[in-house]
Amino acid sequence: MPNPSARKALNLRWLEIFQLCARNGSLRQTADATGLSVSTVSHHLRSLEHHLGVALFNHTRRPMVLTPKGHVFLRDIDIALRAIRKAKAEASAGNLTEASHLRLGTIEDLESDVIPDLAVHLSQRMPDCDFLYHTATSREIIEMLRDRELDLGIATAPPDRLRDLQDRPLLRDPFVIVLPAGVEPSVSEVLKDGFSLPFLQFSSDLIIARQIEAQLRRVGFTLPHKFECGSNQTLMAMVAAGAGWTITTPLLFSRAKRFQPQLLMQPFPGKRFARTLSLITTPDCSRSMLDIVNGRIRRALETQVIRPLVATAPWLENQFKLVDAVGEDQS
Repeated sequence: MPNPSARKALNLRWLEIFQLCARNGSLRQTADATGLSVSTVSHHLRSLEHHLGVALFNHTRRPMVLTPKGHVFLRDIDIALRAIRKAKAEASAGNLTEASHLRLGTIEDLESDVIPDLAVHLSQRMPDCDFLYHTATSREIIEMLRDRELDLGIATAPPDRLRDLQDRPLLRDPFVIVLPAGVEPSVSEVLKDGFSLPFLQFSSDLIIARQIEAQLRRVGFTLPHKFECGSNQTLMAMVAAGAGWTITTPLLFSRAKRFQPQLLMQPFPGKRFARTLSLITTPDCSRSMLDIVNGRIRRALETQVIRPLVATAPWLENQFKLVDAVGEDQS
């Protein structure tokens, strides 16, 4: 390696490329993620190694493997880049009119009412900001946050720990039973063998499906199912057509407005349970940006979703509700 005195100044871009390559184990994936060519990514890595005077990767291995010194360097760089990103975010969001970018991921549950309201509000508060809105499953949003492809995400909080991510609870969304209108057995009969309609369920790879399955096991129910689907709207359409019944939540029920005249929503029998929707962020996310998004989301949920639904189903009072949070911006 060359004499350290001949090195160029350390380049922040080299560090970001190194971090991505260490996570991806691939020059091609890093190039795709950054929009650079493979040769440019390779050049950045070589420049960093040249500057440090050490080999960070074993370049003969595929996927790419860090050397022992590379592992140590990655650990320290993760901490340093997190601090730099947080400082940049706070600086740019100190005056929100000058904020330059925001990458927000949401589950589709909020697309019809809450997210459009948020988008309009943010575009007015931050006129020069470049926005990226991404809709995905909760699991995908959490992974994108871990990979630093998003700044904030609104998703179902998983039962396991979020590790390096931070979450701020937003909404308690209890599980309910939805039947075709006109089918009115006692709700407890629905969970018994021999009920005339089949159970229609969410796709098993979704967090919501795993939560429902875990609760059914806890209360001792095993339900054969006929239909599995990742789309809430499709499930509601099937129930409205009389093809079966399902377990869902008031938030999801509220999205199925066109089918509601053909649906009957009832409390889950016995011990009730709920999912929690949270605002999940990377540690380097701007606090001022988080407060703005959190405050607007909570107001939209209260006025556009919770109040109208509780007015038609008063038994949801104190069950379908915002989770107390501190620090949200009220402007």
